Amino acid sequence: MTKATNNYAFIDSQNLNLSIREQGWILDFLKFRIYLKDKYGIAKAFICIGYVPQNQDLYTNLQKDGYILIFKPTLILPTGGVKGNVDAELVLHAMIEYQNYDKALIVTGDGDFYCLVDYLVKNDKLLKLLVPNMNKFSSLYRKMMPHIAFMNNLRDKLEHV
Repeated sequence: MTKATNNYAFIDSQNLNLSIREQGWILDFLKFRIYLKDKYGIAKAFICIGYVPQNQDLYTNLQKDGYILIFKPTLILPTGGVKGNVDAELVLHAMIEYQNYDKALIVTGDGDFYCLVDYLVKNDKLLKLLVPNMNKFSSLYRKMMPHIAFMNNLRDKLEHV
């Protein structure tokens, strides 16, 4: 476990959820929250997620599991799909909270967060970039390998059963 206990996690929920499901399993968010606390000393875990009124039970359960939810309004696409890109919210909240945490753990494989991760590295504020799938993440991060941890080998610990 990391000695500092005032580390914050900023989680791209869509990237995390889809990347884990693509590997054939479903993440248990309570187990994941405990893992973040035990492994990385995460005091606060912000999860950025698109808001869909029908998902209220999910949001309630995430809050019960210890997450702070940052909502993005969503749009219904002509195909019936939902669009709720949380990139700006994650970057904004990582910077709003910047003075409040020792180190930040960013959970995503999306290269849209490269500028944030790079800034945190340069200012010695990045704890880790936790990438959900080592087989599918932005090549922008390849030069940051010492700062990256992957979730592929965590199925036994974090799978929802």
